[in-house]
Order: sequence, then C-alpha cells, then structure tokens
Amino acid sequence: SSGINAEWPLRPGKLGVQVVVTDPEKLDAIRQREADITKEKIQLILNAGANVVLTTGGIDDMCLKYFVDAGAMAVRRCKKEDLKRIARATGGALVSSLSNLEGEESFEPAFLGQAESVCQERICDDELILIRGTKTKPSASIILRGANDIYVDEMDRSVHDSLCAVKRVIESKSVVPGGGCVEAALSIYLENFATSLGSREQLAVAEFAQALLVIPKTLVVNAAKDSTELVAKLRAFHNASQTIEAKRHFKWIGLDLENGKCRDNKEAGVLEPEMSKVKSLKFATEAAITILRIDDMIKIYQPSKEDPNSYQNAVKQGRL
Repeated sequence: SSGINAEWPLRPGKLGVQVVVTDPEKLDAIRQREADITKEKIQLILNAGANVVLTTGGIDDMCLKYFVDAGAMAVRRCKKEDLKRIARATGGALVSSLSNLEGEESFEPAFLGQAESVCQERICDDELILIRGTKTKPSASIILRGANDIYVDEMDRSVHDSLCAVKRVIESKSVVPGGGCVEAALSIYLENFATSLGSREQLAVAEFAQALLVIPKTLVVNAAKDSTELVAKLRAFHNASQTIEAKRHFKWIGLDLENGKCRDNKEAGVLEPEMSKVKSLKFATEAAITILRIDDMIKIYQPSKEDPNSYQNAVKQGRL
C-alpha cells in the first residue's frame, strides 16, 4: 500500500472571492466547478499511486465517494502526532498544500510512503486502523487491555517507565547493577577514603557516605522488610569485595526484595542505566551544596495585633 499524510481538509473550500450571479441558471455551474476543483486535487493524489490517504481535517461525503470509486481508503481527523510517526515509519511526507514553487498544483510520487497492508480491525469496542510492514523503519504499537480505565492507566504508566529505562540504557550504552548495589559500594569506599583525610573534610566525606545508604534503606522499607539487617548484610558484602581479593565478585551483590535477602544482581538481570545513576548523584549533591551555601536566613514576622480586652491592657487602663 502507498499512502499520503495530508494536513488539509478534503472538502470544497472558500475561494476568498465574491461572485455576483445575474443568471440563476449559472448557480449549478458554479457549484459543479467547486466540486470539480476538489475532484482534480483528489485525482492528482490518486494518479501518483496513492491508495491510502490520512488527513488531520475532515473529508466531505462527496469526496469520500471519489475515493471509494477509485478503490482507495481515506481516513479523516487523524492526530498530527500519529501522522508524523506514520510518515517516519513508511517513508512518506506530511503535505500541507498541493501548490508547488511555480504556483501550480501538483503531487509527486516521492511524497508517498509504503507499507505491506493497511486494514481496519475491531479491538474491544474501538475500530483501529492497523498499518503493517512499514518500509523505512520497523515500528510497533502496544495495545493495552484491562478491566477498567484505572487499571489501563496504571499499565500505561508502567509501560512508559519501562520504555524510558530502555531509552536511557541505549543513550548511556552502559548499565550498573541495581538494588542498592552502587550506593552501598560507594558508601563503603567513601568511608574508607574518609579515614585517610586528616582535616575537617573527613566529616563531610563520612556524612556523604552515610547519606548514600538512604537509597537501599528506602528500597527495603518499601518492600516491608527489615532495613537494619538487610542493609548491614549488604554493606558487609561490599566491604569484603573491596578489602579481600578472593571476594571481588561480591561487588555485584544487591538487594533481593522479593525474598528479603542479598543476591548477585548482575546474574539476576537487575540493572540500571549508568546515565540515570550518575545524574541522580550529581543533582542530589548540587542541591545539598546549594542549601549549605546559605549562611543566614532572615524571617519577617507579621506584627501581632494586641487584643484591647486582654488582661495586661485591662490592668494598664485601670479597669481591674
């Protein structure tokens, strides 16, 4: 199938001129000419080889008849975002007007995209237009079905989060083990590094190392497990991996929140994109630095209005 993504309505439009008719018999000729202008536009598209037309505007019933007679499919009131995706996938182009640089109307076959099939199918209570076998880029649509709208919305958010995670992995081209593994390893390393400092910087590095444990502790609490015990075991594994050469493989150890224990998250496939991990640490550090730069805070209190009938005012005025 070949198709066109049009951004203009296929219906007889206003020409922007006023026509003074002296002979009432000429009205039919004017209406016929308006219809012929639209028919000529449609014929330009069909002659280029298009058999599927998608447009953001409406399509007049008379125009639909021309497409039906030619054996073509015309779909009206499509979303512009959908047309952009279809154009990228099929190799077509969004056409806003048929006018060329010479001021004449023309339509080039190069504007058409290609797909193996375009059909209409009924899924649940909706009629969907399915485009299969796009030429330029492979693409896919995910159709979510659920018992109610709330359930489907929650599924939509979950799928969106999953796709964003995959996108981050592709952008960063590297992953790190998840389940609090990175935070625990950094915390142990910074605590050991802090002991090598002989100035007040030791306190800052030690506090930074302690703050990193908030992530694994929060993960354990959300899973309704004992955070004190699990985080202590996790720190013991990473301390052994950084101090004992024979236990270097413990550096992949993270939290298994389903079973309430520690495991090798690299083997389990629990991974996170490196880009997200680095950015979250940078943003949190910058936020903390911004707060620490505040030396003084000035508060403006609203002047309190004294009650004339209070005990102190009554004593001053001699009423008591």
